[in-house]
Amino acid sequence: MKITGNAIIAQGGGPTAVINQSLVGAIQEMKKHPEIKEIYGALHGVRGIIEENFLDLRQASNENLEQVANTPCAALLSTRDKPDLEYCAKIFQIFKKHNIRYFYYIGGNDSSDTVRLVNEYAIKEQYEFKAFHIPKTIDNDLVINDHTPGFGSAAKFVAEAFMGANLETKALEGIYLGIVMGRHAGFLTAASALGRKDQTEGPHLIYLPERPFSIDSFLSDVQKVYDQYGRCVIAISEGITDENGMPIVAKLKENVTKDAHGNIELAGGELGDMLTKAIKDQLKIGRVRADTFGYLQRSFPGTVSDTDQKEARLAGQAAVKFSMMEDYQNGSVVIIRTKEYEIEYQLTELQNIAAKTKHMPEEFINQEGNNVTEAFIQYGLPLLGENFKKTTNIEAPLVNISK
Repeated sequence: MKITGNAIIAQGGGPTAVINQSLVGAIQEMKKHPEIKEIYGALHGVRGIIEENFLDLRQASNENLEQVANTPCAALLSTRDKPDLEYCAKIFQIFKKHNIRYFYYIGGNDSSDTVRLVNEYAIKEQYEFKAFHIPKTIDNDLVINDHTPGFGSAAKFVAEAFMGANLETKALEGIYLGIVMGRHAGFLTAASALGRKDQTEGPHLIYLPERPFSIDSFLSDVQKVYDQYGRCVIAISEGITDENGMPIVAKLKENVTKDAHGNIELAGGELGDMLTKAIKDQLKIGRVRADTFGYLQRSFPGTVSDTDQKEARLAGQAAVKFSMMEDYQNGSVVIIRTKEYEIEYQLTELQNIAAKTKHMPEEFINQEGNNVTEAFIQYGLPLLGENFKKTTNIEAPLVNISK
């Protein structure tokens, strides 16, 4: 069914280094189709829709859009609002008021659920309408997708940061802990291994939310590595849990708070402080340092993956192309790996993606649960792009000075 009317696009959830590539890809594709009259950009996601806070994106020049595409973070600004039925009713009234017939929402699994809710409301009201979710998340946790736009660049940041930490501890020895984003899925923390040249290089230990975390096993692992190398580099997901599924961070906080989506607010800094103290107190190792990457890994301009940029742009274009086909009224764009490293864009039903979480496959995690396997390395390396380079050591023998 061909529908003529206006379109609106918005961005939701955490920003990434390439989310604006998807935005610009979608805008440029919309301009090619006469069915789409006005192109609106809602500021601050769905909140911008109900507040009627729009940009007229047809007025943005191609030069400006290309510059925006290469700028990290969310150009349309974002939101953590989680719409309920009442919220969706308000969205729908705004859509009717402005004759909006096409809705594109760039975001993760919570954003895909928003698209599903809005679309179901439009169906109930018998409103001619098309709604499409464009994937985005540094967590890489959208089901069906081989990987998601935003992950490759964040993974490149994490890999390069741990490459630097590895060199630091090699030069001055000691223990280094890096706390990486990842509530339920450990893909981003696992990316810390992608810059490793061999098993002597850090990170020597990697802990993911997919496996229960034990402080006793952790300290034993650290001691073994330290005894072997005189140093230890450790990557830890902020979402690690105990054997009962309780986040380790939540056990430290007196007042546990939750966000609008019901998620416990994690505090990587507190986790790093606790583990650092445990190493110093129980292992009696003096030089221990912990860093929490926080927002830095999401939108850092200096480590953007060229592969991630290209794929994010194509994801935005794909959503609009699917929406122009008579067979598709709604859906979520998914990225499928077809060969050693080739991808294609497909469409799946919104309910297949919405509010679901993909986890690290078992074959990506070692048996001990404290590192990743070669299968993960082969999976992750292509996503960092051609501009990813590993470090180099001096290759020269020691001088044999006879006395």
